[in-house]
Amino acid sequence: MPEEGTAGSPTLEIRDFLRRRREQIAQRWADEPLFRAVFTVSRDEAVEAGKAVVDALAQVADAERVEDPDAAGFTTVREQLARMGAARSRAGLSSAQVSGELATLRSPVENLLLADLPDDSIEHTRSCLATLGVLMGTLRVVVMQTALSEGQALIDRQRLQLLEVATPVIKLWDGVVAVPLIGTLDSARSQVVMETLLESIVEQQARFAILDITGVPTVDSLVAQHLMKTVAAARLMGAECMVSGIRPAIAQTMVHLGLDLGNVPTRASLADALAYVLHQLGVGIVAPGANGAVTR
Repeated sequence: MPEEGTAGSPTLEIRDFLRRRREQIAQRWADEPLFRAVFTVSRDEAVEAGKAVVDALAQVADAERVEDPDAAGFTTVREQLARMGAARSRAGLSSAQVSGELATLRSPVENLLLADLPDDSIEHTRSCLATLGVLMGTLRVVVMQTALSEGQALIDRQRLQLLEVATPVIKLWDGVVAVPLIGTLDSARSQVVMETLLESIVEQQARFAILDITGVPTVDSLVAQHLMKTVAAARLMGAECMVSGIRPAIAQTMVHLGLDLGNVPTRASLADALAYVLHQLGVGIVAPGANGAVTR
C-alpha cells in the first residue's frame, strides 16, 4: 500500500514502492538473463547489484525526473551499468539484444507493483504503471548510452594502439633511427609519429633521424606540414632529421602543388638516406673485396 502523503502522486508512490520492495525486486532480477549472465561468481553478487540499481531508480523517482537519463540518481550506478552492458556486448550480443534483456527487468517489478496497489482505482493503477514504464525505459536509455560511450572509448584506445604499432621506430645504426611510414599520414597519426620518434631519439641518444615515406601513397600540403612539424621537433631534441622515399611521382606532385620542405634534407630511398648519414658519421662503406670481405 502507498505510504501516507503519497496518494495522488504516482511518481512518489513508485519511489516508496521501490524502497519497500527493494529486496524482492533485487532477488527477482538476479534470476533474469542480464544479471545472471554478468554476475557469474555468486547469486548474492547479482542481488547486491540489483539493490544498487533499485536504489538509483528510487532516487530518480524521488527527484521526479523519471524521464531524464542525466538525473543525479543514475550517477552512482552508471559505471556498474556500463560494465553490465559492455559485458553482454563482449559476449556477442547486439545492442538490440542487450536492450531486450533490459526490457525483461520491467515485468518482475510490474508484478510486485500490481500486488501492492489497491484494487479500487483503475486509473490510479494505470498512472503508476505508466510512471514505472517511463522510469524503466529511462534506465534502458542510460545503460545503452553508457555502454556506447564505453565502446567508443575502447575503440579509441585500440585505434591509438594500432597507430603505435603501425609507426615503429627502427635503430639502423648507433645514433641513427628511422620511421618507415606506410599509409595515410593524418593529424592523429602524425602526432603518434612525433611522440614515438622523440622518445626514441632520447632513448637511443640518436644524432640522426630518417622519416621514410616510401609507403605513403600521396603527399599533399597537409602531409608536408606534418613532416615539417616532426622534423622541427626532432631538431629541437638535437637530432638532424631527413626525409627519404621521394619517388618521382611524389616529387612531381610536390612541385605541382608548390610544396617546399624548406631546409629538410631529402633522399630518393632509405638506402640513400642511410648512406648519407653514415658519411656524416665518418663511417665508410666499400664494396666486397676479392676475398668477399667487407671493409670500412
